[in-house]
Amino acid sequence: MGTLVEEIIGRKIGQKVAPGEIHLVELDYMMTHDNTTPLAIKAFREIAKPIRDKSKIVIHFDHAYPSPSLAAASAQKGIIDFMKEQEIENFFHQGICHQVMIEEGFVTPGSIIIGGDSHTNTLGALGCLGIGFGSSEIGAAWITGCTWLRVPETIRINITGKLSRFVSAKDVILHIIGKLSSNGARGKCVEFGGSLIRDLPIHERIVFPNMSTELGAKCGLIETDEALEQFLTNETRASGPFETFVAVNPEYEQVIEIDASRLEPQIACHPKVDHVVPVSEVTHLPIDQVFIGTCTNGRFEDLQIAAELLRGRQVNRFTRTIITPASKNIYQRAINEGLIKTFLDAGCDIGIPGCGACIGRHGGLLGPGERALTTMNRNFTGRMGSPEAEIYLASPAVAAATAIVGKIADPRDIDTNQGA
Repeated sequence: MGTLVEEIIGRKIGQKVAPGEIHLVELDYMMTHDNTTPLAIKAFREIAKPIRDKSKIVIHFDHAYPSPSLAAASAQKGIIDFMKEQEIENFFHQGICHQVMIEEGFVTPGSIIIGGDSHTNTLGALGCLGIGFGSSEIGAAWITGCTWLRVPETIRINITGKLSRFVSAKDVILHIIGKLSSNGARGKCVEFGGSLIRDLPIHERIVFPNMSTELGAKCGLIETDEALEQFLTNETRASGPFETFVAVNPEYEQVIEIDASRLEPQIACHPKVDHVVPVSEVTHLPIDQVFIGTCTNGRFEDLQIAAELLRGRQVNRFTRTIITPASKNIYQRAINEGLIKTFLDAGCDIGIPGCGACIGRHGGLLGPGERALTTMNRNFTGRMGSPEAEIYLASPAVAAATAIVGKIADPRDIDTNQGA
Protein backbone atom coordinates (compact mmCIF):
# COMPACT_ATOMS: atom_id res chain seq x y z
CA MET A 1 0.00 0.00 0.00
CA GLY A 2 2.96 2.36 0.50
CA THR A 3 5.29 3.73 3.15
CA LEU A 4 4.88 2.76 6.80
CA VAL A 5 2.77 5.79 7.66
CA GLU A 6 0.59 5.13 4.59
CA GLU A 7 0.24 1.47 5.62
CA ILE A 8 -0.87 2.38 9.14
CA ILE A 9 -3.36 5.07 8.14
CA GLY A 10 -4.57 3.07 5.15
CA ARG A 11 -5.34 -0.03 7.21
CA LYS A 12 -7.03 2.08 9.86
CA ILE A 13 -9.51 3.64 7.40
CA GLY A 14 -9.68 0.69 4.99
CA GLN A 15 -8.36 2.33 1.83
CA LYS A 16 -5.15 3.26 0.06
CA VAL A 17 -3.85 6.70 1.00
CA ALA A 18 -1.31 9.08 -0.49
CA PRO A 19 0.81 11.99 0.81
CA GLY A 20 -1.08 15.24 1.09
CA GLU A 21 -4.48 13.63 1.62
CA ILE A 22 -6.42 14.45 4.78
CA HIS A 23 -8.38 11.68 6.48
CA LEU A 24 -10.52 11.35 9.58
CA VAL A 25 -9.09 8.51 11.69
CA GLU A 26 -10.24 6.72 14.81
CA LEU A 27 -7.74 7.02 17.66
CA ASP A 28 -6.61 4.15 19.83
CA TYR A 29 -5.49 6.34 22.71
CA MET A 30 -5.15 10.01 23.63
CA MET A 31 -2.36 10.75 26.10
CA THR A 32 -1.64 13.84 28.19
CA HIS A 33 0.51 14.59 31.22
CA ASP A 34 0.48 17.01 34.13
CA ASN A 35 1.79 19.87 31.97
CA THR A 36 -0.69 19.45 29.11
CA THR A 37 -3.85 18.00 30.67
CA PRO A 38 -5.12 21.34 32.10
CA LEU A 39 -5.45 22.90 28.63
CA ALA A 40 -7.15 19.75 27.32
CA ILE A 41 -9.64 20.00 30.19
CA LYS A 42 -10.22 23.67 29.36
CA ALA A 43 -11.02 22.83 25.72
CA PHE A 44 -13.27 19.99 26.81
CA ARG A 45 -15.20 22.28 29.15
CA GLU A 46 -15.64 24.91 26.46
CA ILE A 47 -17.04 22.41 23.95
CA ALA A 48 -19.36 21.06 26.65
CA LYS A 49 -19.99 17.63 25.11
CA PRO A 50 -19.52 14.22 26.78
CA ILE A 51 -16.40 12.07 26.44
CA ARG A 52 -16.91 9.44 23.78
CA ASP A 53 -14.77 6.64 25.22
CA LYS A 54 -13.12 7.15 28.60
CA SER A 55 -11.03 4.00 28.22
CA LYS A 56 -9.02 5.69 25.44
CA ILE A 57 -7.86 8.57 27.66
CA VAL A 58 -4.49 8.08 29.39
CA ILE A 59 -3.16 10.65 31.85
CA HIS A 60 0.32 10.70 33.39
CA PHE A 61 1.98 12.75 36.10
CA ASP A 62 5.67 12.88 35.12
CA HIS A 63 6.85 16.38 34.26
CA ALA A 64 6.69 17.86 37.75
CA TYR A 65 5.95 14.93 40.05
CA PRO A 66 5.96 14.82 42.99
CA SER A 67 4.97 18.48 42.87
CA PRO A 68 8.00 20.80 43.29
CA SER A 69 5.88 23.94 43.59
CA LEU A 70 2.50 25.17 44.76
CA ALA A 71 1.49 25.87 41.14
CA ALA A 72 2.25 22.29 40.13
CA ALA A 73 0.42 20.90 43.14
CA SER A 74 -2.66 23.00 42.38
CA ALA A 75 -2.67 21.93 38.72
CA GLN A 76 -2.37 18.26 39.65
CA LYS A 77 -5.17 18.57 42.20
CA GLY A 78 -7.39 19.99 39.44
CA ILE A 79 -6.54 17.10 37.14
CA ILE A 80 -7.30 14.52 39.82
CA ASP A 81 -10.65 16.18 40.53
CA PHE A 82 -11.44 16.01 36.80
CA MET A 83 -10.51 12.33 36.56
CA LYS A 84 -12.73 11.51 39.53
CA GLU A 85 -15.60 13.51 38.05
CA GLN A 86 -15.29 11.85 34.63
CA GLU A 87 -14.40 8.39 36.00
CA ILE A 88 -11.18 8.16 34.00
CA GLU A 89 -9.29 5.00 34.97
CA ASN A 90 -6.02 5.19 33.01
CA PHE A 91 -3.93 7.29 35.40
CA PHE A 92 -0.21 6.74 35.98
CA HIS A 93 2.53 8.38 38.03
CA GLN A 94 5.30 5.83 37.67
CA GLY A 95 7.71 7.51 35.28
CA ILE A 96 8.02 9.17 31.89
CA CYS A 97 4.79 8.97 29.93
CA HIS A 98 6.26 7.44 26.75
CA GLN A 99 8.09 4.71 28.65
CA VAL A 100 5.05 3.92 30.78
CA MET A 101 2.78 3.86 27.71
CA ILE A 102 5.05 1.15 26.29
CA GLU A 103 5.39 -0.83 29.53
CA GLU A 104 1.65 -0.80 30.22
CA GLY A 105 0.82 -2.22 26.78
CA PHE A 106 -0.98 0.75 25.21
CA VAL A 107 1.47 0.79 22.29
CA THR A 108 1.05 -1.89 19.62
CA PRO A 109 1.79 -2.07 15.88
CA GLY A 110 -0.78 -0.28 13.76
CA SER A 111 -2.27 1.76 16.58
CA ILE A 112 -2.63 5.53 16.30
CA ILE A 113 -1.92 7.51 19.45
CA ILE A 114 -1.89 11.27 19.86
CA GLY A 115 -0.08 12.74 22.82
CA GLY A 116 0.20 16.12 24.45
CA ASP A 117 3.98 15.90 24.24
CA SER A 118 6.30 16.52 21.31
CA HIS A 119 8.13 13.23 21.84
CA THR A 120 5.07 11.06 21.29
CA ASN A 121 7.02 10.17 18.12
CA THR A 122 8.85 7.73 20.41
CA LEU A 123 6.07 5.17 19.99
CA GLY A 124 6.95 4.73 16.31
CA ALA A 125 9.70 2.30 17.28
CA LEU A 126 6.92 -0.20 17.98
CA GLY A 127 5.14 0.24 14.64
CA CYS A 128 2.65 2.66 16.21
CA LEU A 129 1.82 6.02 14.65
CA GLY A 130 2.55 8.32 17.60
CA ILE A 131 2.10 12.05 16.99
CA GLY A 132 2.46 15.03 19.29
CA PHE A 133 -0.69 17.17 19.40
CA GLY A 134 -1.75 20.44 20.97
CA SER A 135 -3.69 20.08 24.20
CA SER A 136 -6.81 21.83 22.88
CA GLU A 137 -6.94 19.38 19.98
CA ILE A 138 -6.71 16.50 22.43
CA GLY A 139 -9.55 17.93 24.48
CA ALA A 140 -11.67 17.91 21.33
CA ALA A 141 -10.56 14.36 20.52
CA TRP A 142 -11.79 13.20 23.93
CA ILE A 143 -15.25 14.10 22.68
CA THR A 144 -15.02 12.79 19.11
CA GLY A 145 -12.67 9.83 19.56
CA CYS A 146 -11.01 10.74 16.27
CA THR A 147 -8.96 13.42 14.53
CA TRP A 148 -8.01 14.69 11.10
CA LEU A 149 -4.59 13.60 9.86
CA ARG A 150 -2.74 14.81 6.79
CA VAL A 151 -0.74 11.92 5.32
CA PRO A 152 2.86 13.12 5.43
CA GLU A 153 5.56 12.62 2.82
CA THR A 154 8.21 10.14 3.96
CA ILE A 155 11.98 10.37 4.15
CA ARG A 156 13.67 6.97 4.38
CA ILE A 157 16.97 6.76 6.24
CA ASN A 158 18.86 3.50 5.70
CA ILE A 159 21.56 2.92 8.30
CA THR A 160 24.21 0.27 7.77
CA GLY A 161 27.50 -0.83 9.34
CA LYS A 162 28.55 -2.12 12.74
CA LEU A 163 28.91 0.24 15.69
CA SER A 164 32.25 0.57 17.46
CA ARG A 165 32.52 -0.01 21.20
CA PHE A 166 30.74 2.70 23.20
CA VAL A 167 29.09 4.06 20.06
CA SER A 168 25.32 3.76 20.28
CA ALA A 169 22.02 4.69 18.65
CA LYS A 170 22.26 8.09 20.34
CA ASP A 171 25.49 8.83 18.51
CA VAL A 172 23.98 7.77 15.19
CA ILE A 173 20.86 9.91 15.52
CA LEU A 174 22.93 12.92 16.63
CA HIS A 175 25.08 12.43 13.53
CA ILE A 176 21.95 12.29 11.36
CA ILE A 177 20.53 15.45 12.92
CA GLY A 178 23.84 17.22 12.40
CA LYS A 179 23.80 16.12 8.77
CA LEU A 180 20.17 17.00 7.97
CA SER A 181 19.60 19.93 10.42
CA SER A 182 16.82 20.42 12.94
CA ASN A 183 14.44 21.28 10.09
CA GLY A 184 15.61 18.47 7.82
CA ALA A 185 12.36 16.51 8.05
CA ARG A 186 9.90 19.24 9.03
CA GLY A 187 6.33 17.95 8.79
CA LYS A 188 7.48 14.64 7.28
CA CYS A 189 7.48 11.05 8.43
CA VAL A 190 10.94 9.58 8.87
CA GLU A 191 11.35 5.85 8.34
CA PHE A 192 14.46 4.36 9.90
CA GLY A 193 15.66 1.11 8.36
CA GLY A 194 18.66 -0.78 7.08
CA SER A 195 20.85 -3.54 8.49
CA LEU A 196 21.90 -1.61 11.59
CA ILE A 197 18.32 -0.93 12.66
CA ARG A 198 17.42 -4.60 12.18
CA ASP A 199 20.39 -5.63 14.35
CA LEU A 200 19.60 -3.25 17.21
CA PRO A 201 17.61 -4.28 20.28
CA ILE A 202 14.33 -2.44 20.82
CA HIS A 203 15.65 -0.14 23.57
CA GLU A 204 18.16 1.24 21.05
CA ARG A 205 15.67 1.48 18.20
CA ILE A 206 13.44 3.66 20.37
CA VAL A 207 16.06 6.43 20.28
CA PHE A 208 15.52 7.04 16.55
CA PRO A 209 11.78 7.84 16.49
CA ASN A 210 12.21 9.66 19.81
CA MET A 211 14.69 12.09 18.30
CA SER A 212 12.92 12.35 14.95
CA THR A 213 11.22 15.22 16.76
CA GLU A 214 14.59 17.01 16.67
CA LEU A 215 14.56 16.63 12.87
CA GLY A 216 11.24 18.49 12.82
CA ALA A 217 9.41 15.29 11.85
CA LYS A 218 5.71 14.73 12.34
CA CYS A 219 6.46 11.12 13.21
CA GLY A 220 9.20 8.51 13.12
CA LEU A 221 8.60 4.85 12.29
CA ILE A 222 10.42 1.52 12.19
CA GLU A 223 9.15 -1.67 10.56
CA THR A 224 7.90 -4.44 12.81
CA ASP A 225 9.75 -7.75 13.08
CA GLU A 226 10.15 -10.82 15.28
CA ALA A 227 12.40 -8.96 17.75
CA LEU A 228 9.63 -6.42 18.33
CA GLU A 229 7.04 -9.14 18.83
CA GLN A 230 9.24 -10.79 21.45
CA PHE A 231 9.75 -7.45 23.18
CA LEU A 232 6.02 -6.72 23.28
CA THR A 233 5.29 -10.20 24.60
CA ASN A 234 8.05 -10.37 27.21
CA GLU A 235 8.56 -6.78 28.36
CA THR A 236 5.16 -5.08 28.12
CA ARG A 237 1.55 -5.74 29.10
CA ALA A 238 0.46 -5.77 25.46
CA SER A 239 -1.31 -8.89 24.27
CA GLY A 240 -1.05 -10.31 20.76
CA PRO A 241 -1.39 -11.37 18.11
CA PHE A 242 0.39 -8.34 16.70
CA GLU A 243 0.07 -7.00 13.18
CA THR A 244 3.07 -6.81 10.87
CA PHE A 245 3.88 -3.49 9.22
CA VAL A 246 6.46 -3.11 6.46
CA ALA A 247 6.62 -0.68 3.58
CA VAL A 248 4.98 -2.11 0.42
CA ASN A 249 6.09 -0.59 -2.89
CA PRO A 250 6.79 2.74 -1.18
CA GLU A 251 7.46 6.03 -2.92
CA TYR A 252 9.78 8.10 -0.78
CA GLU A 253 10.36 11.81 -1.05
CA GLN A 254 14.00 11.16 -0.29
CA VAL A 255 16.25 8.21 0.59
CA ILE A 256 19.35 8.85 2.70
CA GLU A 257 22.13 6.32 3.24
CA ILE A 258 24.18 6.38 6.45
CA ASP A 259 27.21 4.16 7.15
CA ALA A 260 27.64 4.20 10.92
CA SER A 261 30.67 1.93 11.05
CA ARG A 262 33.22 4.75 11.35
CA LEU A 263 31.34 6.95 13.78
CA GLU A 264 32.92 7.96 17.05
CA PRO A 265 30.83 9.22 19.98
CA GLN A 266 28.99 12.42 19.04
CA ILE A 267 28.17 15.61 20.94
CA ALA A 268 25.41 18.12 20.19
CA CYS A 269 26.81 21.46 21.32
CA HIS A 270 24.88 24.21 23.06
CA PRO A 271 22.48 25.68 22.07
CA LYS A 272 21.58 23.77 18.89
CA VAL A 273 20.73 20.09 18.60
CA ASP A 274 22.10 20.10 15.04
CA HIS A 275 25.49 21.56 16.02
CA VAL A 276 27.02 18.10 16.24
CA VAL A 277 30.71 17.30 16.47
CA PRO A 278 32.82 14.23 17.34
CA VAL A 279 33.61 13.98 21.04
CA SER A 280 37.32 14.48 20.29
CA GLU A 281 36.64 18.12 19.37
CA VAL A 282 35.21 19.12 22.76
CA THR A 283 37.04 17.03 25.37
CA HIS A 284 38.53 20.20 26.89
CA LEU A 285 35.18 21.53 28.18
CA PRO A 286 34.62 21.31 31.98
CA ILE A 287 31.19 20.05 33.04
CA ASP A 288 29.30 21.07 36.18
CA GLN A 289 26.45 18.55 35.90
CA VAL A 290 25.97 15.19 34.20
CA PHE A 291 22.40 13.97 33.82
CA ILE A 292 21.62 10.42 32.67
CA GLY A 293 17.94 9.70 32.05
CA THR A 294 14.93 10.97 30.03
CA CYS A 295 12.65 9.35 27.43
CA THR A 296 15.69 9.09 25.15
CA ASN A 297 18.23 7.32 27.37
CA GLY A 298 16.74 6.44 30.74
CA ARG A 299 16.16 2.74 30.08
CA PHE A 300 17.70 -0.11 32.03
CA GLU A 301 20.27 -0.88 29.33
CA ASP A 302 21.36 2.78 29.30
CA LEU A 303 21.92 2.59 33.05
CA GLN A 304 23.88 -0.64 32.56
CA ILE A 305 26.29 1.12 30.21
CA ALA A 306 26.81 3.95 32.67
CA ALA A 307 27.33 1.50 35.53
CA GLU A 308 29.95 -0.41 33.54
CA LEU A 309 32.06 2.73 33.38
CA LEU A 310 31.34 3.99 36.90
CA ARG A 311 31.83 0.71 38.75
CA GLY A 312 34.76 1.00 41.16
CA ARG A 313 35.28 4.69 40.36
CA GLN A 314 34.27 8.05 41.77
CA VAL A 315 32.67 10.89 39.84
CA ASN A 316 34.55 14.18 39.83
CA ARG A 317 33.78 15.97 43.09
CA PHE A 318 32.83 19.17 41.28
CA THR A 319 30.60 17.43 38.71
CA ARG A 320 27.26 16.55 40.26
CA THR A 321 25.96 13.45 38.56
CA ILE A 322 22.24 12.67 38.50
CA ILE A 323 20.87 9.30 37.39
CA THR A 324 17.11 9.19 36.75
CA PRO A 325 15.51 5.91 35.60
CA ALA A 326 12.74 6.43 33.04
CA SER A 327 10.20 4.47 35.08
CA LYS A 328 9.64 2.84 38.44
CA ASN A 329 9.92 -0.57 36.77
CA ILE A 330 13.38 0.33 35.48
CA TYR A 331 14.31 1.77 38.89
CA GLN A 332 13.29 -1.47 40.63
CA ARG A 333 15.27 -3.59 38.19
CA ALA A 334 18.29 -1.32 38.63
CA ILE A 335 18.03 -1.86 42.40
CA ASN A 336 17.64 -5.62 42.04
CA GLU A 337 20.66 -5.95 39.75
CA GLY A 338 22.96 -3.71 41.77
CA LEU A 339 23.15 -0.73 39.47
CA ILE A 340 21.79 1.76 41.98
CA LYS A 341 24.42 0.69 44.52
CA THR A 342 27.11 1.16 41.86
CA PHE A 343 25.89 4.70 41.21
CA LEU A 344 25.67 5.57 44.89
CA ASP A 345 29.12 4.15 45.56
CA ALA A 346 30.47 6.31 42.71
CA GLY A 347 29.00 9.46 44.27
CA CYS A 348 25.98 9.89 42.00
CA ASP A 349 22.55 11.13 43.04
CA ILE A 350 19.43 9.18 42.07
CA GLY A 351 16.44 11.12 40.76
CA ILE A 352 12.73 10.28 40.91
CA PRO A 353 11.55 8.64 37.65
CA GLY A 354 10.13 11.37 35.45
CA CYS A 355 11.02 14.41 33.36
CA GLY A 356 11.92 16.96 36.05
CA ALA A 357 15.58 17.75 35.37
CA CYS A 358 15.21 17.46 31.59
CA ILE A 359 12.68 20.29 31.42
CA GLY A 360 14.06 22.40 34.24
CA ARG A 361 11.21 21.77 36.70
CA HIS A 362 13.11 20.14 39.56
CA GLY A 363 15.76 17.61 40.46
CA GLY A 364 18.76 19.17 38.75
CA LEU A 365 18.37 22.76 37.56
CA LEU A 366 21.39 24.63 36.22
CA GLY A 367 22.64 27.91 37.62
CA PRO A 368 24.03 30.87 35.63
CA GLY A 369 27.29 30.01 33.91
CA GLU A 370 27.02 26.28 34.52
CA ARG A 371 27.51 23.68 31.82
CA ALA A 372 25.73 20.30 31.66
CA LEU A 373 26.24 17.18 29.60
CA THR A 374 23.05 15.13 29.43
CA THR A 375 21.51 12.17 27.63
CA MET A 376 18.30 14.06 26.80
CA ASN A 377 17.10 15.00 23.33
CA ARG A 378 17.25 18.80 23.16
CA ASN A 379 19.49 21.56 24.44
CA PHE A 380 17.51 24.78 24.03
CA THR A 381 18.71 27.81 25.96
CA GLY A 382 17.12 27.84 29.41
CA ARG A 383 15.66 24.35 29.17
CA MET A 384 17.34 23.09 32.35
CA GLY A 385 17.19 26.27 34.38
CA SER A 386 19.22 29.42 33.86
CA PRO A 387 19.28 30.88 30.32
CA GLU A 388 22.94 31.61 31.05
CA ALA A 389 23.73 27.88 31.35
CA GLU A 390 24.92 25.59 28.54
CA ILE A 391 23.62 22.12 27.63
CA TYR A 392 25.50 19.46 25.64
CA LEU A 393 23.88 16.22 24.48
CA ALA A 394 25.51 12.81 24.34
CA SER A 395 25.09 9.09 24.99
CA PRO A 396 25.03 7.40 28.42
CA ALA A 397 28.58 6.14 27.83
CA VAL A 398 29.92 9.64 27.15
CA ALA A 399 27.95 10.97 30.12
CA ALA A 400 29.45 8.42 32.52
CA ALA A 401 32.98 9.02 31.24
CA THR A 402 32.45 12.76 31.58
CA ALA A 403 31.23 12.38 35.16
CA ILE A 404 34.48 10.60 36.04
CA VAL A 405 36.81 13.06 34.34
CA GLY A 406 34.89 16.28 35.07
CA LYS A 407 35.30 17.33 31.46
CA ILE A 408 33.62 16.02 28.29
CA ALA A 409 35.33 12.66 27.83
CA ASP A 410 35.54 9.82 25.35
CA PRO A 411 34.36 6.58 27.01
CA ARG A 412 36.79 4.63 24.84
CA ASP A 413 39.59 6.22 26.90
CA ILE A 414 38.26 4.72 30.13
CA ASP A 415 39.74 1.33 31.05
CA THR A 416 36.68 -0.65 32.11
CA ASN A 417 38.85 -3.51 33.44
CA GLN A 418 40.53 -1.14 35.90
CA GLY A 419 37.18 -0.12 37.37
CA ALA A 420 35.89 -3.69 37.78
